[in-house]
This record gives sequence, structure tokens and C-alpha cells, in this order.
Amino acid sequence: MKKETVIIALGRNCFGKTLPEQKTAVVAAAKAIADVVEAKYNVVITHSNGPQIGMLHTAMTEFSRLDPTYSPAPMSVCGALSQGYIGYDLQNAIRTELLNRGIYKSVATIITQVRVDPFDKAFNNPTKIIGRHMTKEEADAEISKGNHVTELADGSYSRIYAAPKPIDIYEIDAIRTLSETGQIVIAAGGGGIPVLQQGTKLVGASAIIEKDEAAARLAQMLDADALLFLTLKENMIINRDTPEEKILENITVDEAKNYISEGQFQKGLDKPKMEAAVEFVTSGTNRRAVITTLENAAAGLAGRKGTIIS
Repeated sequence: MKKETVIIALGRNCFGKTLPEQKTAVVAAAKAIADVVEAKYNVVITHSNGPQIGMLHTAMTEFSRLDPTYSPAPMSVCGALSQGYIGYDLQNAIRTELLNRGIYKSVATIITQVRVDPFDKAFNNPTKIIGRHMTKEEADAEISKGNHVTELADGSYSRIYAAPKPIDIYEIDAIRTLSETGQIVIAAGGGGIPVLQQGTKLVGASAIIEKDEAAARLAQMLDADALLFLTLKENMIINRDTPEEKILENITVDEAKNYISEGQFQKGLDKPKMEAAVEFVTSGTNRRAVITTLENAAAGLAGRKGTIIS
């Protein structure tokens, strides 16, 4: 019997905000992933890079200020850096956990580029706040370069980036080949590196791809059976803090769409996951999406825990 393929999307809670926190957090993530491997699924992993890409962008910008012979790193380069060092910690933690259970499987991180449309409306309406805090003078300098800036609650300023839709994943054949041979693949971290195709050349875009949308696109292109979002919440909840509060367990796509249109889910957190779940499930047959916690990963895939959209 053919093994089911599951895409596991790890949230930012699986990594922490600092290097020491990440070293600790990936151990727990590795245990959850090993549980899924032991349950006989083919596993492809994608992940958040929220704090990490901001840290890298800030560090590279500050370094360029200390030594003007170096230039600030573009957001696309920071995305690649974050994929590399998150993948390094995660793949080693998974390898260790599997070997401790007597399982040998290769674990590989693929630096992944994702095509976006240069005419995507998101480029005119940036939403992702990334990077260091700036003074008014520094913000004005960024605006003069044509960059988007927003004022923060504390009176400082920060760059703000577009979040275009993912169209294509350039390394999908490599990801598929490894997955079909039973290897564990980490790919499209942080939504992937957004790139624009110019002839035979790929050029990094000054943007951030919504990681949940990229997870759904990855799952679609691999024709996966399940998309598993691992978060801090065991279940999605509607009508929170009212007499009509309800924990969502097994729901249909139509129910999920209705809850989204009612504004039941928080923007930037729960809503993107529900939208990505609907997009994936409706793009094929016999597909399901699950939203639950790390501890419930295997149980969620088995239909015993979490919010299941089918």
C-alpha cells in the first residue's frame, strides 16, 4: 500500500526568537515529526522564518553601517540565509530523534525559490513589517529610495514589504524526487525566496511570501494527501468568548469558507491557515488539512485531534 504524503507546516512557535531558543525548540518539533514518520507517512516539511529573517536583515543592515564597504543584504538573500540555518538545526534534530528510535532516513534542506508575479497587486499594498526600527530621518531616506515604510506604535519606523501570491516552485522536481524515495525534505522555508523570472535568470524580489500560502502551493504541486499546520492551538474556535463559542473539529470546506467570510479568524494568524487549508483541499480529491499542536501531530493526521477540513 502506497504511503500517504503529508506536508508539515511548522509555525514560529517551533523555533523561538533567538539561536539558543531555536536549538531547544527544534528538539520538540523533531519529536512530533518523528511520530508522523513512525506512523508511516512520507514527510515534507516547511516552516516559518518570521523572527529569523528580521534578525538577519537587521544584522546585515547594521553591519553595512559599521563597514560601508559592505552593502545591506537584500530581503531575498536574508530569506535564503534563514532557510539555511533553520534547516541546519531542524534536519540535525530530526536525524538525531529518528536514530534514537532506530530509524535511518536522510533529511535534506533545499534552498527553495518561489516565482511571484511582478504585477501582483500586493506590491502596491505591502503588509509585512520586517527589520530594524528606524528614526524619522532614516525612514525618509528609505522612502527616497522608493521603499515602503510604516510608523510603529512606539514612534519609530520600519520597512514594510509586499506579500505576493506564490505561483511556481522552481525546485519542485528535486523535492518530489527525494520525497518519492522516502527521504525527509525541508523546503520552501518562510514561504520560499520570492523571485521574478527574467528570461533564463531568476531575480530576487523585495517581498515576503505568506508561509501558509506557500505550504498549500507546495502540497498542491506534490499532490500530497494531507497538509498539517502545527501551531499553539489544538483546535480552531469560532464565536470566541461568547455563549455561542464552538470548538471546530471535523468541518467541511463550505463550513470553513463561511467561517472565513464571517470574520471568525484572526488576520495574520488563524485566517491564512484556514484560507490555505481551503485552497489545498479544494484543489484535488480526497485531500484533507489539519490544524493542531505539535504534540497532536500524528493524532491529528489520524483524525483524532485538531481541526480537520475535508
